[in-house]
Amino acid sequence: MPPRMEALLIVDGYNVLNAWRGAMRDKPLADARDDLIHALADYAGYTGQRIVLVFDAWKSERVERTVEEVPATVSVVYTRKGETADHYIERLCDEVSEKVEYGRLALRVATSDSLEQTIVLGRGAVRISSRELLREVETMRGHGPSNQRGETDVRASTGRSGGSTVMDRLPEDVRQKLEKMRRGEE
Repeated sequence: MPPRMEALLIVDGYNVLNAWRGAMRDKPLADARDDLIHALADYAGYTGQRIVLVFDAWKSERVERTVEEVPATVSVVYTRKGETADHYIERLCDEVSEKVEYGRLALRVATSDSLEQTIVLGRGAVRISSRELLREVETMRGHGPSNQRGETDVRASTGRSGGSTVMDRLPEDVRQKLEKMRRGEE
């Protein structure tokens, strides 16, 4: 039996919060951040994927980058002064690119920044918009885990279980061929 593929979701925190306007109304930013962290922790528990949530501290006075482990599957990163979330996300994609290339990691990046989406696609990640991520989180909250045994279902954790996009509706062999073409392997 082949080893189970690991799944990693990298989330541009403030970008997702901006798309999640309902959570930010009448709430301090710190509370909205906490709500997002808790929602993603639940989502990570349901999907079995690891999540790295990155908050931008580019204009703050934070001297060092900090990383908080919420549960074992969610890391919350606050970048240091002068470091954007985009730069951190790009470096992280570079660090895991070999695992992605050899099919050991399903990597997704949640951001609605079109330039960042293009950059991470070039580094082997699958992009997901902030609104798509929020829909997935709400769907998981409404339906519970799709895999009762607790095993990672990569199709579910990469957003390919529902059939909401053209790519989702394609047979697996066609998706694999298209992915190889995207990576320049065919």
